[in-house]
Amino acid sequence: MKNKGLGEFEELVLLAVCILNGEGYGISVKKEVERHSGRSILLGAVHITLYRLQEKGLLQSEIGGSTEKRGGRSKRFFKITDLGLKQLKAAQAVRQKMWQLIPQLKITLS
Repeated sequence: MKNKGLGEFEELVLLAVCILNGEGYGISVKKEVERHSGRSILLGAVHITLYRLQEKGLLQSEIGGSTEKRGGRSKRFFKITDLGLKQLKAAQAVRQKMWQLIPQLKITLS
């Protein structure tokens, strides 16, 4: 599959998974993205994105132990792969390069 880069939301989800360092699952990723982006997002959008990123090879997951608190259900924990980290670093490099190309803008207040 040819690399088409990351969408903004995919990048945010990958960054949240990295921040959570192996403890990232649907709700924790949602909260992390909301905390840092300042926007409200749907849990379903997070789940779809996590699985899409896993299909692309950018994340991997494993099932954790079940808990009584969750009615015996298990959580699926996600962590970034080497390819995922490479994609994140490439996205960061593009953004930094473009920021450096912006001329100094003077803002005038009305």
